[in-house]
Amino acid sequence: MSATVDDESQQNFILAFLLGLIALVIFFVIGIVLYHKNHVAGVPAQPVAAVAAPTTTIAVVTETVTVVIPDGASIRVVGGIVNFYFATASADLAPGAAEALAAVIKGVESGRKAVVSGYHDTTGDAAVNEELAKKRAETVRDVLNGLGVPADKIELQKPAVATGSGTNAEARRVEVKLVD
Repeated sequence: MSATVDDESQQNFILAFLLGLIALVIFFVIGIVLYHKNHVAGVPAQPVAAVAAPTTTIAVVTETVTVVIPDGASIRVVGGIVNFYFATASADLAPGAAEALAAVIKGVESGRKAVVSGYHDTTGDAAVNEELAKKRAETVRDVLNGLGVPADKIELQKPAVATGSGTNAEARRVEVKLVD
């Protein structure tokens, strides 16, 4: 009889151990899913307007500013014209877009209009490049909208001259300038 009790006791121990192990695995998987959902995929991003709304003062860019990102995206502000340079086949803006557009926003607030033009390089398919240039210009327009610039104060415009001098990296840009 003692052998039966010992066997039953061992079976109960093994069963409890297995149930505990299964519960531990389930909690581990749930924890990974929750972590992944909140940290890796990211908490839903706030719209740019919601982030920018609390600030009442926008920095005024009064000198040449260049932000260079290793992948080729950069921003340059010279003489009140903001140039956004893009990596090959990309429409992603370099960080610092809001700061670079401060002078444009101030100009729009004083009654001027922002003209956004997308350029592209000469490599690859011309139709694909033209569509990418348009998408890049729309991205910049959307950032301006998100920073509070009314849509009627932003004009998307095809460049008068599609080809230019310089390197392909300089050609992959969106230009934002103020007009009266």
